[in-house]
Amino acid sequence: MMSNQKIAQEVFEQVGGEKNIANATHCATRLRLNLKDNQQVDLKALDQIDGVIKAQLSNGQLQVVLGGKVNDVYEEFMNLLGGSTNERSSTVEKKKFSFGLLIETISGIFSPVLPVLIGCGMIQALNAVLVNFKLIDVESGLYQILQMTGDLIFYFLPFFLAVSAARKFKTSEYLAIALAAAFMYPTIMNGAMNAAETGIKSIDLLGLPVLFVNYKSTVFPIIFSVWVLSYLYRFIEKKTPEAFRILISPLLTLVIMIPLQLIVLGPAGSYLGNYIAVGVNYIYTAGGFLGAFLLGALRPVLVMFGMHYAITPIMVQELAETGITIILPALLVGNLAQSGAAFATGFLIKDKAQKSGAFTSAFTALCGITEPAMYGYNLKYKKPFYVALAAAGISAAYLSIFHAYSTAVALPGILALPTYHADNYIHIIIGVLIAIIGAFVGTLVIGIKQEPEQQAEVSKEISEKIYSPVNGKMQLLETVKDDVFSQKLMGDGVAFISNDGKIYAPISGEITMLFDTHHAIGIRSESGIEILIHVGLDTINLKGAGFNPQVKVGDKVTNQQLLLTFDQEAIIEKGYDPIIPLVITNHSEFKDIRKKMNGTDLSVQTGDWIIEIEN
Repeated sequence: MMSNQKIAQEVFEQVGGEKNIANATHCATRLRLNLKDNQQVDLKALDQIDGVIKAQLSNGQLQVVLGGKVNDVYEEFMNLLGGSTNERSSTVEKKKFSFGLLIETISGIFSPVLPVLIGCGMIQALNAVLVNFKLIDVESGLYQILQMTGDLIFYFLPFFLAVSAARKFKTSEYLAIALAAAFMYPTIMNGAMNAAETGIKSIDLLGLPVLFVNYKSTVFPIIFSVWVLSYLYRFIEKKTPEAFRILISPLLTLVIMIPLQLIVLGPAGSYLGNYIAVGVNYIYTAGGFLGAFLLGALRPVLVMFGMHYAITPIMVQELAETGITIILPALLVGNLAQSGAAFATGFLIKDKAQKSGAFTSAFTALCGITEPAMYGYNLKYKKPFYVALAAAGISAAYLSIFHAYSTAVALPGILALPTYHADNYIHIIIGVLIAIIGAFVGTLVIGIKQEPEQQAEVSKEISEKIYSPVNGKMQLLETVKDDVFSQKLMGDGVAFISNDGKIYAPISGEITMLFDTHHAIGIRSESGIEILIHVGLDTINLKGAGFNPQVKVGDKVTNQQLLLTFDQEAIIEKGYDPIIPLVITNHSEFKDIRKKMNGTDLSVQTGDWIIEIEN
């Protein structure tokens, strides 16, 4: 298994390196990257990285699905970036407003907050379990501390969103926190709580009313305010002489922003949140079980496009306004149905390694993380995915009939069941069973089979030779001092040491990849053989120095055509290993890969065939 550092390094290379990364963040399962040029990304190459479940572009954002290891990979990825991407943001092309951009913005703001949001929600679920089983008393100190911990992010949500919104809108995090503090200041909060009793609903500011609004758990007021802050602060900084910026910029910004947000932006955002909460309830009331069916069935589709986090602020706002969320039960059964389908797929798969992976991913989905099960197995075989959609829709419709809801925004999995309620709790149990057992039995009945296009591709008769790309020595791939190559994580192949610093085409085909530092070249033959030639180890750090490509991506090349020249002595002088791995990245699609020369340090010339591929 590739280490987290290696995964981060491979992703870093495939997305175009530091120069192409405008912003990097992550959610519970995905590395989310805003790139300057999406055309540089080879999604298929990213998919082939061991540890990457799926890579996709959604709403202009690259999403690399990693599952539970995303935190560790993100940390390694940020080390490669030097810890921050803010200084590169000014060169990013401004995007026109669109629905996709709105979804990407909301996701980008909520993604960094999700670990705390999920953690607090799960603590609320734990507290509910302890109380339901009479293990603790609601008057006990333990209950109160757990309840306080579980409510932290929901009460102080404006502070959390202020930081992530400031990062998203590229403005001062500390000024954003100051705006959140103004919303949560006791004068405003106490005034809102006592308004019904005192009849005082606002205070006067130069003839303008500052409304008392309870901003606890609100979403849109702070997001609107930080968005406006990003433009105002940038404008003031630009117009203020550099010598006075430290004094004038924050002063003017706060003097303008605090009244503006308390008089206009805050109330407007609060009203918007109220209307959304009312709207969601209306849709569920008017649409009934049909609306619930659609949400439950389409939840995995939203996950596929990375749009499911756009629902989070709606649930949070709904919870803040009504104390419950009627959306979450549909999301719960959407996850559980994917789990049931993956469990059935595991029973149907004959390969032991694949069977084990299916069961593991099914258990992960049962706990609320569906990407490994969905991308790794259900979508792969298609039918389990469709069965899961149907089971989830039926289950969500059933739960809506009996008025199911949740009292906490916890990860929608089996561990959070104590936070779900209905007319009678038995209906929650029945809904869960419909989702899991329905998807499980349905998948067993319908069965699985390999996708037709995959079968066609594998069934092609291929007998093709690959020739040496260098004049020099050939070695076994196992001798390469890099686990990615020696353990054949990227594919099977061989390795070389060049005598003359030249790389030739080992086969006729098309150049599919040329990394911007020119140390790696990908080529695909007409018959579908995909080859990666990687010149040296860790030579990405040379940033292209000494590498001179003779081709570009999209070029058609013939066998033994010169592809690249490189300064081998410079590579050695810089302390890097000059070995050149050649790997067949889609080797698993072929029946046999026969190497003509199986020894070490054997002399080869361009024109000597080294590998023969057969199906």
